[in-house]
Amino acid sequence: MPVERKHCQCQDTQFHFLTRAFESLQLEAAQRELLLSPFRETTVSIPLRPNRNDDSELQTFMGYRVQHNHARGPFKGGLRFHPSVNLGEIRALAQLMTWKTALVDIPFGGAKGGIAVDTTQLDRHALEILTKRFTQKMVPVFGVHEDIPAPDIGTNPQVMAWILEEYSKTHGYTPAIVTGKPIELGGSAGRLEATGYGVACITREVASEMSLPIKQARVVIQGFGNVGSHAALSLSRMGARIIALSDYRGGVYAESGIDVSAAVRHVAETEWLEGLPETEAISNAELLALPCDFLIPAALEATIDCDNADTIKAKAVIEAANIPVTHLADTALRDRGIAVVPDLLANAGGVLTSYYEWVQNLQEFPWDYETILQRLETRLLSVYEQVRDLASSRQVDLRTAAYELAIGRVARAIALRGF
Repeated sequence: MPVERKHCQCQDTQFHFLTRAFESLQLEAAQRELLLSPFRETTVSIPLRPNRNDDSELQTFMGYRVQHNHARGPFKGGLRFHPSVNLGEIRALAQLMTWKTALVDIPFGGAKGGIAVDTTQLDRHALEILTKRFTQKMVPVFGVHEDIPAPDIGTNPQVMAWILEEYSKTHGYTPAIVTGKPIELGGSAGRLEATGYGVACITREVASEMSLPIKQARVVIQGFGNVGSHAALSLSRMGARIIALSDYRGGVYAESGIDVSAAVRHVAETEWLEGLPETEAISNAELLALPCDFLIPAALEATIDCDNADTIKAKAVIEAANIPVTHLADTALRDRGIAVVPDLLANAGGVLTSYYEWVQNLQEFPWDYETILQRLETRLLSVYEQVRDLASSRQVDLRTAAYELAIGRVARAIALRGF
């Protein structure tokens, strides 16, 4: 799918999901305007030579930070380094973070940022310099009680450590400025696997409601990055049978089940799932169409659209990625009786644990691994019950119920503060 089309679909999809909830809540035009308008959008240019060891020409990379709403607390959201990054995409994802933090009821608003860059074309030194120059230009908008970034696609704990270092040059050692850091620098135990673990917990809960023991569930996961791999590992430990996995190059399939730990080792050694022993190769399109109990899209946005929605044969779709199902595909899936657990609920384990990390940094008191995952699971399942009960009482789908809860909380905060 062309990058431009994907971006348009993401923004259009977000608008349609919101409109559905706005109409259900009967919000006035002025309320909608306040809820949709971003607080601030920052665009910066970052000059860099991609490789210090050759005579490569100086390039300029565009960086963005969109701060959508902070009625309920400081801006919070990830940073992604990917060639497809642009202002429109970041704007839609920042808005999504506002609803996600409100849904799980933590004192944050929503933001998102990123740099349009192919990190595979940079050496480690260039990536560090790019990150630190981006941070230098974002210092006026970042802050422990203003805007706290986190990892996203193309970034990791090392990138967060570079942000911490650069910010601390002018503000002193400030671990709470960023979450998703290495544990050695104030990061939280459990943060790396939090999003994937949360996806697994939600999947297990949905299976239980379907009277399908998780140990009998067949699961297909598109995307084997941090979220997809940890969702696969957690579900495998719960007893689920992971029958297919995929990455950018393609997928692997084994009806009897894939050894996920072996897949993780294989990727660590070869970088790709391709050639994983005891599996057969399939395309990403074939993977999405596999008969299964749960399909978990954990890759990029708009991977399930009107062109392939009719091929989906899962009993339920659990959105581990952000906006992986377009609004047209969402309608098509619902019409066919396929339940969809929306992204702002299914993948909220990451922002929950980011909040826990921020709190630990402010308290200067770390929590243990078991405490973090237990609090994560308890909060996430409690929110799922709230969404499920609201959906049942109002006779709406889970996504509309989730948006209604989140939008209602933000709207009330705006009204109370007198914006």
